[in-house]
Amino acid sequence: MNHWLKAFRLRTLPLAFSSIGMGAILAASHGAFNARVVILSLLTTVSLQVLSNLANDYGDSIHGADNVDRVGPSRTVQDGQISMGKMKIAMMFFSVLSLVLGLLLIFTSCLSVSGIVFFLVLGALAIIAAILYTNGKLPYGYIGLGDLSVFLFFGLVGVIGTYYLQAKVLRWDIFLPAISCGLFTVAVLNINNIRDINSDQLAGKFSIPVRLGRNRANFYHILLLITAFVCAVAYITMHYSGPKQFILLLLLPLLYVNARAISTKSQDQLDSYLRQMAITNLVFVSIFGIAVM
Repeated sequence: MNHWLKAFRLRTLPLAFSSIGMGAILAASHGAFNARVVILSLLTTVSLQVLSNLANDYGDSIHGADNVDRVGPSRTVQDGQISMGKMKIAMMFFSVLSLVLGLLLIFTSCLSVSGIVFFLVLGALAIIAAILYTNGKLPYGYIGLGDLSVFLFFGLVGVIGTYYLQAKVLRWDIFLPAISCGLFTVAVLNINNIRDINSDQLAGKFSIPVRLGRNRANFYHILLLITAFVCAVAYITMHYSGPKQFILLLLLPLLYVNARAISTKSQDQLDSYLRQMAITNLVFVSIFGIAVM
């Protein structure tokens, strides 16, 4: 069981809580909160994230990104803790679980026929994206498209989708906090990829840091953090209601610590800051909720 919990990579799950939590907060601030939709959205997203983590464990072991030169925590398939056969079964299980939970979510939301079709397609794409990140003949994570996928699914889809399933309307201003969540999540992935830049390069995994190099990847990271914060401030400014909204400034020290660490620490020292960035994303959502409610 410990091996499976390790493969699930539970420390990444705050990212799921962040995107769904932001969608729930936005819906609640507009008087459209639906607890059943939020719970099912969270369960579906967590299932998809575990599926993605398992698929990454499996795919990186096949393609060679998980090897003895990897700086980060060892993976279960590469270490022989879980066989490839068992990992395939687990991936199938979470694919089916994600599908079932997604169907429950869609039909609980009481959408129109066109809405049902749209979210069915979106759910199918999410499952496919989770699996093909590091699997298949041309895994998109190996050609530098992982950041785009994370931004779309943990930002726009996660936040705006959760909001729409409750409110049944689409507002352009909620794209701003959705972008913030997406970019903060990309920052988590960027730290992971900076940490693994040497082993990824040897394995032919051309992540953004491999393509940019360490120094430019550091600048890219800072740009992600600044843009995410500016988008959140823009939304707060548009909906300013009182001094309590300045609470968002409490996020700045956490962002500074992370940005400074990425610029000054060696790759083998970055793992703890990956966790810190994931938690910072969750803290951001909590503070944002206080500011807008």
